[in-house]
Amino acid sequence: MGKYILAIDQGTTGTTAIVFDDHGRPVCRGYQEFPQYYPRPGWVEHDPGEIWQSTMDAIRGALYGPVSAEEIAAIGITNQRETTVLWNRHTGQPEGTAVVWQCRRTAPMCQELRDDGCAELIQSKTGLVLDPYFSGTKVAWLLENRPGLRKQAQQGDICFGTVDSWLIWCLTGGKKHVTDYTNASRTLLYNIHDLEWDEELLRLLDVPRSMLPEVLPSCGFFGVTQGNACLPPGIPIYGVAGDQQAALFGQTCFQPGMVKNTYGTGCFVLMNTGTEAIMSSQGLLTTIAWGLEPGKVVYALEGSVFIGGAVVQWLRDELGLIEYAAETEGLAESVPDTAGVYLVPAFVGLGTPYWDPYARGVVVGLTRGVNRRHLVRAALESIAYQTRDVLLAMQSDSRISIPVLRVDGGASVNNFLMQFQADVLNVTVERPRVTETTAIGAAFLAGLGCGLWSCLDEIAGTWEREGCFTPHMGEEERNELCRGWREAVKRSLGWAN
Repeated sequence: MGKYILAIDQGTTGTTAIVFDDHGRPVCRGYQEFPQYYPRPGWVEHDPGEIWQSTMDAIRGALYGPVSAEEIAAIGITNQRETTVLWNRHTGQPEGTAVVWQCRRTAPMCQELRDDGCAELIQSKTGLVLDPYFSGTKVAWLLENRPGLRKQAQQGDICFGTVDSWLIWCLTGGKKHVTDYTNASRTLLYNIHDLEWDEELLRLLDVPRSMLPEVLPSCGFFGVTQGNACLPPGIPIYGVAGDQQAALFGQTCFQPGMVKNTYGTGCFVLMNTGTEAIMSSQGLLTTIAWGLEPGKVVYALEGSVFIGGAVVQWLRDELGLIEYAAETEGLAESVPDTAGVYLVPAFVGLGTPYWDPYARGVVVGLTRGVNRRHLVRAALESIAYQTRDVLLAMQSDSRISIPVLRVDGGASVNNFLMQFQADVLNVTVERPRVTETTAIGAAFLAGLGCGLWSCLDEIAGTWEREGCFTPHMGEEERNELCRGWREAVKRSLGWAN
């Protein structure tokens, strides 16, 4: 058996492929961006074919190095969650574009369901709030709005899947239509207590059961590659998890009460709550963290920030204030503060704890002396403030104090942001040596499945701390800054119709 794991990390703006050795160290890496489509304000789409091509390109890049495809023992997959892909069961061709998790087109549908009194039922079964974020209303919208699709679905011709399902289908040559516990738990259609697709919710959203994938443990056998230009046939897929659950696993947060935050396109804070599914009163989600064997799962509380690192992309791509994301650290540190400016990046609404799809981005506190450095700093600070909102809700629901926050994701390399995060939270922030924790989480799951690692303790022994940020800010300054943030958020709420 080979001694390497190939982890495919299919994200919102690009796909990363990383080969890990049996010590959990990255050996080689490939990355490929793909286009984003915004056909209307608040709508976000991807081309499933471009996602698949970016995956092949990333794998090709990762294997253009010291490790050959023949040395890969298993594949692990982690993916952007909730993004909804429909494809034809017989031809394998996508049925139009994928509706991305950020897309808000189903906000009116969610409001109708809320008005009909369905929100409590849905939350009790799925652990999720009734929001356009999740897959269920996206599927319902597609069936309703793409001509002929509902009839095809009723005839059993259409497959629905989150991106993991789509990639597994492509990798296995159409032989496997499957997902795992974590991705199923994000669809608004899966009962996280009974661990099965919920017939009442399927009727409520009018989604045919035949569209849905088989749900397997996160550490299990998902099929084998059929062979293509990048990979030979016969490599087993042994680990699958949604990106944020994979990051929790990759951060080795195996004990109840351990918390991580991933700073990606959005920010996602997860707390391991063990075998107890804690239902939130603070706008948090109750979700499945992972399941290592059939019928047994670990739960988590989750807070979702829709626009995290994406606000830096906005500064670069839309405003032209920076050329590279790495510039933001120096620019933010070049001024003592934001000169009173707050930026609330509610470009696609606000997630936890507000859950307002009609919120929109605002910049407040502008004066004549404000320049791009202040705006860049305000953008970075907005990421930390949103994370703080989530952590406060999490501590309230779980009644567990959080002394340490483990961090990962692209923006976690920004030392200014990490120090400001520690300051406004008043907790220690720890950054691991391997910050690609979504990918390593998928690798750990696949390695467990194929026997490269024998147990969780062995995996936990591979975690190493690279950076530690302790709070230095005084309580009075912290309270004043956070008061201003709350005032800024109020001005963003309910803006859109």
